[in-house]
Amino acid sequence: MAAARKPGSSQKGQKQRRGGGMKTIGSMIPGLTRRALGKHGFAHTSVITDWEKIVGQGLADQSQPVRLVFPKGQRMGGTLYVRVTGPLATEMQHMEPVVLDRINGHFGYGAVSKIKLIQAPIRKDEVKLPPRRRNLPPASKTDLKVLDEELGDVEDPEFREILRRLGESVLRRKKATKDGH
Repeated sequence: MAAARKPGSSQKGQKQRRGGGMKTIGSMIPGLTRRALGKHGFAHTSVITDWEKIVGQGLADQSQPVRLVFPKGQRMGGTLYVRVTGPLATEMQHMEPVVLDRINGHFGYGAVSKIKLIQAPIRKDEVKLPPRRRNLPPASKTDLKVLDEELGDVEDPEFREILRRLGESVLRRKKATKDGH
């Protein structure tokens, strides 16, 4: 019979490391927001975070999911309440089958069977729009040379490259602000 192991130790008697390696912030958002969004009917937070991918930019600019309500004890056949701007309400009504297909395709099963529209202004403070990409001017060679000199003491080449890209981005944005772009 094998001896019982202590929690947190491996077979060789060494402590197991907890937490794993580094994680991206984006991969942690669903876990961090699940509880708060679940109170508003969003057990499936990806409806909010991926709304633009699900319905496309044109619809996402004028609509916003409000809550997802399932029948008691089920996670299928739910009703998604969507806030839409006035002009889009009628169009969205006609597009309901297409939007339902996109939503359920995103989930991989029939999570939503009905969409209820709420005709109201979109709350821009609640809408998480991706940052706009601008064509930024290149950083000056002098600034890049100074940046490289500053990063010369960083031993890890991968980390140094990450810091260089970040520094270059800051320099480009700074130059764009100065030049009035």
